Amino acid sequence: MIRTRHDLKRYLKADHEAFGFKYPILSKFSWSENGTMYAYVRNLRYLEYYTNKQQKPWDKILRIWYLLKWRRMNLKHQLYIRPNCVGPGLHLVHHGYRRIGSIKRIGRNLTVLPMVLIGKKSPDSHTEECTIGDNVYIGTGAIIMNPVNIGNNVIIGAGAVVTKDIPDNAIVAGNPAKIIKYRISE
Repeated sequence: MIRTRHDLKRYLKADHEAFGFKYPILSKFSWSENGTMYAYVRNLRYLEYYTNKQQKPWDKILRIWYLLKWRRMNLKHQLYIRPNCVGPGLHLVHHGYRRIGSIKRIGRNLTVLPMVLIGKKSPDSHTEECTIGDNVYIGTGAIIMNPVNIGNNVIIGAGAVVTKDIPDNAIVAGNPAKIIKYRISE
């Protein structure tokens, strides 16, 4: 969670590195695809910061500002990422629908392609025990139906429908998702 200015800087640095900008200064002024996706992530981080920190009177105004901006960006970019659930190093590749809301915690270095849904199997499913580990790559069109736990260093292939837990270092694909291979640890 982002509670201090130091945490905010650490998260923003990790997110910026995940996007891998070739020219960092130019990314702030260009209207490129990566620039607008990074602007969304940056706004999300500021919203998390002003939501979690000890509130002073002007912090409430800034929280409302970033909340309204976040809601506008959700509609504009067809995104919904719930605040305070994704760790540092979030990378959104390309514009397109993504809904990441019904989950307790997502680890570091998550890469998400368009048309991804992380939702519930049924309305009465609980999200308190659903987690995604570190260094996870989610391909285009993947659907993750909670409650599931996804381990570290996992690749979820395009169009996969994940309904069961996935262990560490696995590569899954298919409908329903099956382990097709294990990654070799480096």
